[in-house]
Amino acid sequence: MSTLAQILHDLGNEVSGYDDAKGHKFTQNGLEKRNIPIYYDHNHPIDKDTIVTYSVAFKEDHEEMKRVRNLGLTIKKYSELMGDVINLFETIGVSGTHGKTTTSSLIRHLLEETLGCNYFIGAGDGYANKNNKYFVVESDEFNRHFTDYHPTYSIITNIEAEHLECYKDINDIRNAFEIFANQTKKLVVANGDNEEVKKINYKTNVKFYGFKEDNDIVIKNMELLETGSVFDLYIDNKLFGHFDIPLYGKHMVANAAAAITIAKELGLSKEQIHKLLETFHNAKRRFAETKIGNCVIIDDYAHHPTEIKVTLEAVKQKYPNKRLVVVFAPNTYSRTKDFKEEFIEAFRIADKTYLTEIDCNRERQEDYPGITSHIIVDNLKNGDMISVDTINKLENEKDSVVCFMSCAYVDKLIDSFKNLIK
Repeated sequence: MSTLAQILHDLGNEVSGYDDAKGHKFTQNGLEKRNIPIYYDHNHPIDKDTIVTYSVAFKEDHEEMKRVRNLGLTIKKYSELMGDVINLFETIGVSGTHGKTTTSSLIRHLLEETLGCNYFIGAGDGYANKNNKYFVVESDEFNRHFTDYHPTYSIITNIEAEHLECYKDINDIRNAFEIFANQTKKLVVANGDNEEVKKINYKTNVKFYGFKEDNDIVIKNMELLETGSVFDLYIDNKLFGHFDIPLYGKHMVANAAAAITIAKELGLSKEQIHKLLETFHNAKRRFAETKIGNCVIIDDYAHHPTEIKVTLEAVKQKYPNKRLVVVFAPNTYSRTKDFKEEFIEAFRIADKTYLTEIDCNRERQEDYPGITSHIIVDNLKNGDMISVDTINKLENEKDSVVCFMSCAYVDKLIDSFKNLIK
C-alpha cells in the first residue's frame, strides 16, 4: 500500500492514508519523504472526490471502511487501481511464488541507469515519472491481484503451492498464472526448470530460462563463491556473456538470468548489463546484513519454506565456517498448518532455530485450532521458542550468523539482540 501511495503521489495525485498501527515501519520512509500524511483516527478530513483503496488486513466492518462507504466515496480494489496505473506505461510485470522482489530490483537497477523507468517493488520502494516509458511492477499472486494486470512484458520466476487460504490447490494457482501470462502483450520470460511453469498453455510469445539445456536461455559454468556468484548465459545456443553478481545462491543466479533477458530484449548491451550488475544492492530486508564484532546479523523477508531453504543455503555459501542460527516469526496460521513438514525440513539446515508465536492480522486463531509455532519447534532437534522478553537465549551467539526471517516486522527482535551483544 505504501508503494502504491508513493507512485500515485509521483503521478500528481493528492494522497493520504489511514493505519491502525502507530509504530514506525520501514515502508513509511518513502511516504515521509513525500510528506504523505498518515492518520490514525476516524475524523480526519476526506475530500468528496477521493478514491479509496485498502489492504486486505481491513475487514468490511472496520470503522474506517464503514466511514468511507457512508461518505459515498469511490472504493477500488488495490489490484484494480494498480491495473489502471500499469496501463499508462510499457510494463514489465514480475511474478512468481518466490524471487519477485529481487528480480524486480535487478531490472529496476539495469533500466534506471540506462533507459529510465518507474518501479513498484514490494519492499516499500515506489517511484513514477510520467515521462518514463517503462514501469517495473512486482506482480503478486495473492488474492489473484495480478489477474487485473496487462503487462507489456512479464516474468514468471516459479510456481509453488502458496496462499492456500486464497487458492484451492496448485492447479488453481497455476491457472491464475496462466491468466496473467496470457494477458501479456509482447513476451513472457518464464523459468523452464519449474514443472508448473512449463504446464501453462501459453498463447503469447514465451522464452524459457534456466539451467536445463532445453531452455531458450541457459545458465552454464556457475560458481557459487564466498564473494558472490559467477556464470555464463547462453541465448539461443550462443554465448551472450559472462556475469558476476554480488548475490548468493543458485536461485539468485536464476533471478539474474531473467533480468538480463528482459534488459537484452529492451536493447541493453552485455557490457552495460555486466557493469551494472556488479554494483547491484538488493532491496530492503533481502539478505540485509549488519556486522557487530564477529556476529553477522541478517534480516530477510523469507517466509515460505522454499525461500527459507534457499536463503539458508546462501548464508552457508557466504559464511561456510560460521554457526548458523535462525530466528523465525511466522505470520499466518494457514501457512504454518499447510507447510509444517516443509518448514521442519528447511530449518534443519541451521544449527539452531528459534520461533516466535504466530502473529497474524488477517486470520483468527480460533479458525485454526491447535495451530501454534510449537507444531514446528517441537519437531526440531535444535528448536526453541523466543520473544523480545527472552532474547537473552541468544547471548552466546556473538560469533554466529543470526538470521532473522519473516514477512512480518522483526525490528524489535533485531534491536533487542543488538543491544544484548553490544
